[in-house]
Amino acid sequence: MPPKQTDRRRSSRPPAGAAPGAARLHEAALAHLARFAATAVGLTRVLDRRIDRWARAAAAEEADGEAVAQKAAAARQAAREVVAKLVASGVIDDAAFATARARRLNRAGRSRRAVTAHLLARGVDRDLAGEALPDDPEAELAAALAFARRRRVGPFRTGEADADIRRREAGMLARAGFAQEIASRALRMDPEEAEAAVLRLRQS
Repeated sequence: MPPKQTDRRRSSRPPAGAAPGAARLHEAALAHLARFAATAVGLTRVLDRRIDRWARAAAAEEADGEAVAQKAAAARQAAREVVAKLVASGVIDDAAFATARARRLNRAGRSRRAVTAHLLARGVDRDLAGEALPDDPEAELAAALAFARRRRVGPFRTGEADADIRRREAGMLARAGFAQEIASRALRMDPEEAEAAVLRLRQS
């Protein structure tokens, strides 16, 4: 009798091997950090996904699902110990990550609200996320102008605009997280002044 299709799929998978231990997880963490900046939470998620992939492969080979679950739990604990050591040694620095990422996003025209949401999603603590980008109305205005320049609206618009166009442009900035007052100032600014503000933001 020919083998079942599910058996062929299983036999084509590479063997799961031993559960990831601290040494393998440490190597994986360093390899990831060599390519990407990461927070402690973000790196933990990366290692957990690696462990989950191992657990799925192991579950396809072993009949004892409880044993696989126990090994995966031990690997997750090892992953947290690896991340804690990297934090203690300064290899992972959430504050530095938050500050650098916030500045880059601000120069790209992201509002403070959008920057904060981005940092929280990456695992930055709420207090650190709030400190990464000071509550500076002029910096927020410059970011709104950078956004307007990228979208070619407001002072960077070509041609005249009626009331409907202005409302749509204001809505674009509002959805991007800019307050109404900031959006209004950005959209009404003189084109040369707006261009100079964006240039100063890029050079800051």
